Formats: sequence, structure tokens, C-alpha cells
Amino acid sequence: MSRHDEKTAFPRVIAIIPAFNEQKNIAEVIRGIQTHAPFAQPLVVDDGSKDGTALSARRAGARVIRLPFNLGYGAALQTGFKFALANGYDYAVQIDGDGQHDPQSLPVLLKPLQEGGADVVLGSRFLGEGGYSMPFLRYSGVMVFRVLVSLLIRKKITDPTSGFQALNRAAMERFYASPHYPADFPDADVIIMLHRAGLRVLEAPVIMHPNPDGRSMHKGMTPVYYVFKMFLSIFLALIRKNPF
Repeated sequence: MSRHDEKTAFPRVIAIIPAFNEQKNIAEVIRGIQTHAPFAQPLVVDDGSKDGTALSARRAGARVIRLPFNLGYGAALQTGFKFALANGYDYAVQIDGDGQHDPQSLPVLLKPLQEGGADVVLGSRFLGEGGYSMPFLRYSGVMVFRVLVSLLIRKKITDPTSGFQALNRAAMERFYASPHYPADFPDADVIIMLHRAGLRVLEAPVIMHPNPDGRSMHKGMTPVYYVFKMFLSIFLALIRKNPF
């Protein structure tokens, strides 16, 4: 078997897990990946945690990259994407370290990529049976971006703020590992950038759970900044002649 055939038969998959003070939850997330997607290498990007997140992740069998201080969600993710490119991975899945994203859904996210039908697959909480419940104000915000993104890319997107995604090497090279990837809250704006760049985006139904500790990265004044930043980023994405 040639090296090309070997790569085709055995694609390399990495599960990128950005984590900040997730000592309580990180080991369970890693064990879930090992159980439901044993073909995926767990990589924890410890975003300046003050607890034992890195140690717990190593003990559970993950590779760990430790950032010197807290750089933010997007920066932690991009660290993982750059690692994936540098180490020859074919596919990457981003999965949160707090236990909200169920590792059972990893094969579902990867299937359209492996079949060649998409470059990026977004995990949707609102497809499939059961749906997903969230506070009214937060759900209203998701609905605003759902309508806006769907209109702008002329394709129905049910969950534009999902952080549960899978992508192929082309998406990493062209965008996710590039300087144009948002460093703080990569969300709805990313979908528009991907569409304008000609990368194929699909959704797939996934299982998500409420945060086990009731925490959220959107607290205090963060939701106000998030909404302002997201609208500004979408506007800039639309007016640029070059998508990136």
C-alpha cells in the first residue's frame, strides 16, 4: 500500500479541547472521546488555568498544550488548529472541556467530511429529536443570529453559535489557522467568512448538555460586548472585497 493509500484508509483525527479551569470535568470529556471516538487524539489546550486542568488531562491520556496566561476561547482553539496542521492531521473536531458537548456525536460530525460533502460541519442542538432548551433571552439571541446568517448565506442554519464543530485540513489551512480567525468569540461571523471564501458548510444533529456547573463564558457585561462585536464582525466580513 502506498503512503497516499495509507493516509486515505486511516485519516488522522484530532479532538481539540480548549479548557480554562476545567479540572472537575476534563477527564470525563477525554474518557468520552476515548470511548466513542477512539480514533481521535484528544488535545487539551489549557488556556492559563489556575487549577489542575493540565494534570488531570494528562492523567486521562490527552496531549496537553499549556498557554502562559488566559488568551481567550478563540486563541486557545487556534493553537490547537495550528498544532493539527503542523502534525499532519486530516480532520479536527473542536469540543468544549466542560462536558456540554457529548462525544457520542463525534462520528456524526465527521461523516460528511469523510464522505467529501463538506469542509466544515456545525453541530446543531436544534436538529434531531428532543431539541435543546436554554433561557429565553439567550435563545432569542441565537434566533436573531440564526435568521441573519441564514439570510446572508442563503442557506438555513439552525445553530449559528454552536462551538461543536468538525473541519477538514483545507478549512484549517485557509481560515482556522490563519490570522483572520477571531481570537475571542468565533461564532456566527465565522460561518459568513467560510461561505464567502467558498468553503462548504453543513449542519449535523448533535447531543449537547447544560453546563454541569451552571457557568457560562457570557457573564457580566460579556453578552453586551459579544453582541456588539458579532454585529461589527459580520458587517466587516460582508464589506471586505477579499473574504479574508
